[in-house]
Amino acid sequence: MSDAEAAGGAPLDPSQLRFLTRGVTAQEIAAVTAVLTAAAAEQAAAGKALRAEAGPDAWARTQRGLRGELRPGAGAWRSFSG
Repeated sequence: MSDAEAAGGAPLDPSQLRFLTRGVTAQEIAAVTAVLTAAAAEQAAAGKALRAEAGPDAWARTQRGLRGELRPGAGAWRSFSG
């Protein structure tokens, strides 16, 4: 599997590129294709790393610990200043 396929898409096809400069050689086309493929793979990897560092999702953030046991009795509500 190539870097472009790993980035989530089909491999970059040089025939899909349009060069405005005339007389581009096959070697230059290959170089541009390699640079664009590497840039796309790097951007995809950065996106995956960003999603991994985002932390817990909304469902996990809303989960709270259970409230402690309420114990009625003498002095149980002493801290209430209401």
